[in-house]
Amino acid sequence: MSTAADSSGRSWHRRARHALAHSLRVRLVALFLLLALGMSATFLLGMQSALRIGWRDAARPLVSDYVDRLVTELGSPPQVERAQSMVQHLPLSIRIQGPQVNWRSHPDLGEYYEAPDEPRDNRAPRFFERSTADGHRIRFGVNVQAWHDRPRLIGWATLAALLLLTALAYARVRRMLRPLDDIRAGARRFGAGDFAQPIPVRQPQRPDELGELAATINTMGANIGQMLDAKRALLLAISHELRSPLTRARLNTELLPETPELQASRQALLTDLALMRDLITDLLESERLASPHAALQREPTDLAALVTEVLAGAPPVRLVLAPGLPLMALDRSRLRLLLRNLLDNALRYSQGQAQPPVLTMQVEPAANSGAGPGLRLTVRDHGPGVPEAQLAQLAQPFFRPDAARSRSDGGVGLGLYLCRLVAEAHGGRLQLRNAAPGLEVTVTLPGYAI
Repeated sequence: MSTAADSSGRSWHRRARHALAHSLRVRLVALFLLLALGMSATFLLGMQSALRIGWRDAARPLVSDYVDRLVTELGSPPQVERAQSMVQHLPLSIRIQGPQVNWRSHPDLGEYYEAPDEPRDNRAPRFFERSTADGHRIRFGVNVQAWHDRPRLIGWATLAALLLLTALAYARVRRMLRPLDDIRAGARRFGAGDFAQPIPVRQPQRPDELGELAATINTMGANIGQMLDAKRALLLAISHELRSPLTRARLNTELLPETPELQASRQALLTDLALMRDLITDLLESERLASPHAALQREPTDLAALVTEVLAGAPPVRLVLAPGLPLMALDRSRLRLLLRNLLDNALRYSQGQAQPPVLTMQVEPAANSGAGPGLRLTVRDHGPGVPEAQLAQLAQPFFRPDAARSRSDGGVGLGLYLCRLVAEAHGGRLQLRNAAPGLEVTVTLPGYAI
């Protein structure tokens, strides 16, 4: 039981520290509370100092004269009956010591409180102490019970009022900072590429600094949305303008006479035009996927069936598919691009090897309780692999580990880069490692099960 309580206490302490460090609202309320406590302490200390000065300068002579009258009323020798009557009617404690009378009004309550600034030196006369002519010493004090009950009640009332004021301050601060929640939600929408819904601006008749901030962010979001729309329009225009002359050049090349003298040049020209077409396609696709606002056309996808479709008519590849693979909400065209690039890369470096590439798919456990199971796709070849120093750069654009190879053998260096962009656009990741022999590429897709 104690261990659970300690763990709960530590958890509450961590949450409080996190809120104090990361919440402007909590820091403001804490500042108000400290300010209230500081003001209360300053007021109390000031009042005590004022009362103490007033006691010394004004009230002390009056009280001294009153004490002399009380001593006279007690008589000589002091009479206990009169002392008891005084104690019953006045908030006093009386102690009488002498040769004839030894009496104490409150023996069960301990010592009494003496007046402030009383001298403690035994040689100096005490303010509430008097000596009579018959040898008795009489001490007066304030009743302890009277001093205990009322200040305690006042203290609790003051604390309750302070907590109430703090709660009211928190409610007011919460209302004042409510636009921050709208600004945070709007910033998240803008970061995800949704610029259709602006941030609501509260109190449009009297906008404060937060309202001006929300309006400024709305203007920024609108400008960013226009820039992204212009970028998409430019990509479409470039795609159309570059592909049209390439298509005409390929058509003109196809119409060249197939004579033995022109056959080799004609085939080389067609190959270069196809490479340029693929390069433009990959560049445009990489620009779309590299944007954080890449729009995916998700649909229920059987990844095992998609793999079989991509492998139709391709060289042999060894498939290892786990049973019970779930349907996933994926972009089929982008996943087809990823599979084709991974398999083309593996087949290119498996030429002349004894074993074909291996493609493995298995269920990936859910990363958290709110998501469904994901998928892990692994493609391994049995080629020479990649030097460890170059492995981290392999998925960068236009990086080719062997610069001496021709582009017809090694490509242009966009294949694995596109694969990484496709995986990240789906919320997954791409990892590479040397499998000794060969290179192993693993793509993990999160759980968007249907």
